[in-house]
Amino acid sequence: MYANSTQLSFLNIIKMDFTININNKNCKAQTGDTILEVINRNGLKVPTLCHLKDTMPTGACRMCVVEDVNSGKLITSCSFPANPGMRINTHSQRVVESRKTIIELLLSNHPDDCLYCVRNKNCELQDLSEEHHVRERRISGRKNREKLDLSSASIVRDPEKCILCGRCVTTCEDVMGVACIDFINRGNKAIIGTSFNEGLNTSSCINCGQCIMVCPTGALTEKNHFAEIQQAIEDPTKRVVVQYAPSISVSMAEELGMEAGKDINGILNAALRKVGFDNIFDSSFSADLTIMEESAELVSRIQNGGRLPLITSCCPGWVKYAEEFYPELISNLSSCKSPQQMLGAIIKSYYAEKEGLNPEDIYSVSIMPCTAKKFEAQREEMTQAGISDVDAVLTTRELTKFLKLY
Repeated sequence: MYANSTQLSFLNIIKMDFTININNKNCKAQTGDTILEVINRNGLKVPTLCHLKDTMPTGACRMCVVEDVNSGKLITSCSFPANPGMRINTHSQRVVESRKTIIELLLSNHPDDCLYCVRNKNCELQDLSEEHHVRERRISGRKNREKLDLSSASIVRDPEKCILCGRCVTTCEDVMGVACIDFINRGNKAIIGTSFNEGLNTSSCINCGQCIMVCPTGALTEKNHFAEIQQAIEDPTKRVVVQYAPSISVSMAEELGMEAGKDINGILNAALRKVGFDNIFDSSFSADLTIMEESAELVSRIQNGGRLPLITSCCPGWVKYAEEFYPELISNLSSCKSPQQMLGAIIKSYYAEKEGLNPEDIYSVSIMPCTAKKFEAQREEMTQAGISDVDAVLTTRELTKFLKLY
């Protein structure tokens, strides 16, 4: 017998409070809580790898195991519901040894190139290894041998470093609604990849980069343009210019050892000039131009019976999403370029004319908070007479690393 909607609503409203014992401390819990939620709410710490907040738990990595004292079993705290009368131990010797063994198993077939990995010192697997005092290789396994996927304009996929936590799959499918990657094969042959395990550029990927944000290792990273930018800076025939979004100057301070959220606009300008950029532009200017152009387009559509509603085209990730999944909405998108591309076009047309420069001699760099901007910069529509509006794009995290080179 199935419950009707009224009964389900009633069940959702009723939340029973009870206590469970965690590390000899009584902690409050509610009906529907997982053990991990209760642990986090009470300021305790349990390591996780596959867990993502507000998504369906899988318990795949087993890093979050705790000991149920009553049953004597090790259970996954991220997926096991809290029940009245439970007694939990989060760091018994059995639990700690179990977690250490899991880490050693993950490392047994993981590449030994931490010093050269882009995620060195920013890798969850590396951090967990240090926290659990993994100092020797007790378990040896055959190393993964997978092809490096460089097909995407924004994202580099290195399956050899994948630990199959599934966070990228969950984010891509459940959060973004794209589902361009999933588990392939079974058992010890399982990997994460695209349909038919082809390049990421052949999939429905929208280049949003959210998979990179949740990846705990170096299996997913931004496509780097450091070498091209450095070469342009060293070339005396090139006028190297840079633009950056307004969010960049307020999101970098913490990474550079300053107060979080502090606007370092002036410091950033000085740093970019010291690196070797000849001119610095603020993308806020082109954002205003975009607003003006889109407003004019909206008025024109209203007056001339054009397609409504008008949907902004500022986000290249959204534009790609519409192209992939809602092609019937493409005619609703604004014909205006994004602020990045609009300023890039102005720099290589109006600015080049005013400065007496050949557009081919201008190397334009953009610093944006989103990897989809890398994809947008190389689109055919963003090129005039073989000259791209924007030549290279750096993300906020990449800019921080680039500045540290100097």
